[in-house]
Amino acid sequence: MPVPLPNPAQFELPLSAEREAPPAPRSVPELLASLRLFGLTRVERISLHRNRTVMVSLTPRGVLRLHEGYSFAPDKVLEAIARFLRRGTRRADRIRFKQTLLAFPVEQYAPTARALVRRAEQARPGDETILARLADLHAALNRQYFEGRLAAILIRLSSRMRSRLGELRMERGTGAAIEIALSRRHLRRDGWLAVRDTLLHEMIHQWQAESSLPVDHGRRFRDKAKAVGVEPRAVRVDG
Repeated sequence: MPVPLPNPAQFELPLSAEREAPPAPRSVPELLASLRLFGLTRVERISLHRNRTVMVSLTPRGVLRLHEGYSFAPDKVLEAIARFLRRGTRRADRIRFKQTLLAFPVEQYAPTARALVRRAEQARPGDETILARLADLHAALNRQYFEGRLAAILIRLSSRMRSRLGELRMERGTGAAIEIALSRRHLRRDGWLAVRDTLLHEMIHQWQAESSLPVDHGRRFRDKAKAVGVEPRAVRVDG
């Protein structure tokens, strides 16, 4: 992440002046108290993480999964998190709060254990036909279950996915859905009917992202999964 240039006035300080100390992280109880102060009363406990999954999510049982970097965040960002997740927040306001919380550089304060490097996979014979069929399937499911409102999205086949069947990738800065990846092994082993359900599962996550809803496996996800007729099993959402 680029480091901002210091304020020119800082160069006028004596060389012996100490640098400004980084902010101290809040403890989990302090985070919980702050979020409740900002109106997020549904949280029972907080689970911190440092991975590249959804930055903020709230389960039906009141467990808030939160990137550890937010423990360094100022009140403005914590208020945005609380109001983003709070019931009854208007859609326009939710979008604004989402932009605020995603703009905070969490990994500057709590970096991941190792960088995630994704090298482009080599195309295989027959990929072009498979991807075209998947794009047509996405368009058909979009019309059938989402009134054609979902955006066309890049679909990728992955040979690296072992335990996962599919995943939705989102842009870190904006939270926009940018790609659906599907396991080659899943397609080869389970066939097109199973892959259809996995694609539809990821499309529900795409619908969440494009509707400015938390991208998780909570109540809204389960209700939508039931409405479209797929099993609401947990498949990782990459963020």
